[in-house]
Amino acid sequence: MTMMKSLFQTSIQPKVALALVSFFLGQLGDGLNIFQGIYLVALGWNEGSVGIALSIMGFTALLVQTIAGDIIDKTHFDRRSFLSIASVATAFSASAILFVHEGNVDHVLMYTTKFIEGISSSFIGPCVAALTLATFGPDVFDEVMASNIFWGHVGCILSAVLAGAVSYVLYPNIQYCFLVIGFSALLAVGSVQLLPEGDALLGRGLQSTHHSQNTNSSSIGSGSGTLDEDVARDTNAKNEECTADYVDMKQQQALELNDEEKMVSSYWTVFADRKTVVLCLTGFFFHFANANVLLVLGELMGGDNDDGSVKRSAIPLIASAIVLAQLTMSGATYVGDILTKRGYGRKPLFLAGLLTLPIRCALIILWKDAGESWLLSTQILDGLGGGLFGLLHPYLVNDIAFGSGRFNVLMGLTASCFGLGGTLSNLLGQIVVEKMGHVASLTGSLLLSVIPIVLFALCMPETLGQRGKSIQQPVTGNGQLV
Repeated sequence: MTMMKSLFQTSIQPKVALALVSFFLGQLGDGLNIFQGIYLVALGWNEGSVGIALSIMGFTALLVQTIAGDIIDKTHFDRRSFLSIASVATAFSASAILFVHEGNVDHVLMYTTKFIEGISSSFIGPCVAALTLATFGPDVFDEVMASNIFWGHVGCILSAVLAGAVSYVLYPNIQYCFLVIGFSALLAVGSVQLLPEGDALLGRGLQSTHHSQNTNSSSIGSGSGTLDEDVARDTNAKNEECTADYVDMKQQQALELNDEEKMVSSYWTVFADRKTVVLCLTGFFFHFANANVLLVLGELMGGDNDDGSVKRSAIPLIASAIVLAQLTMSGATYVGDILTKRGYGRKPLFLAGLLTLPIRCALIILWKDAGESWLLSTQILDGLGGGLFGLLHPYLVNDIAFGSGRFNVLMGLTASCFGLGGTLSNLLGQIVVEKMGHVASLTGSLLLSVIPIVLFALCMPETLGQRGKSIQQPVTGNGQLV
């Protein structure tokens, strides 16, 4: 087994291995939560109980994501193990819905598993980002993360198609669509074994002395600690070495780890940075305006049976909405990666993504009675906005945090701010729908969507080319981690 694992590791490039992991993890995405909600209502749950179950995951992730990022930063354990455990836990907790009995029962089971899912899913994003940075370094990070995000969208598309097809064919017994995520989890864990461990210090956004000494000085730009292809080649070489020299090298690296971690910046230095504050607030308001729009769109397109369950004809529409958005996100990710390579800055691309939201809200209001096809087409704008936002988020975080040693905790903090906005959007947006109607809720989202555009345009400086230059202030005092 070990020989076979080593053979696969040496024959599959790290970028391809990360793409495989991202593809299978994409099938564990949020799209299936919609089908879980449909199934629970069909079993006899009321909408309030369904909302609580799905919100528990969101609120748990909201609280845990920053902590998860901090753990991934500080850990001396193999981050691949964290990723495997998180993937399996997410899949098993999401599949527990198969054990819910008919009727408005088994609330504790669902609430508990959603709590577990919220914790475990919080580790997946930071682990993938950390392993990417640890293997490829800060300059090639953008290119590989774009590939990861692209294949994650493709995985989500396949998941939605399979779930929608199974749900439609076996309706009303749609529970078997959740077997998709169980199978995906097994494949994801298998793919994780193909990943290199990379450099632990690079994975948290610190320059590694060990690799710096083995990298041509001309490839290290302005103190940014660029390792790029050299790191990937060095990592592949590790997989082929089992000599005493390699063991000695690992022991030396362990000794270096504590010395170099003394250069980690304080939390306050990173969190109080102007760019951090602007990114957190921009993401909060964007998701506050955006998250509820898909729910309202589904309510306008779909329909319910007399018992409150979703009509069979609504299932293909829901799946199509997910697929269309994810397809557009894939295209936006691909185009965004090309434009980034051509030197386009973060700011214009990010603003382009933000601008899609008010246009989308206005079109849904205008076309609310025009038919399902017109409403469905607005998901293209959702895909453009979500695709550019999702692509540039890790770019911006790495621009801000590389050199501070707080890369993953900042990924977690920003994700928590975005999640808070989305959670409040679903909660307050649906209250407005109930009290004032769909148009009022969409009008509120339209007005809110202007805030992140103005905020980012006026307050966020361009960060392209600033990676490794923004925050490099070591912890004072005894130099220990805080």
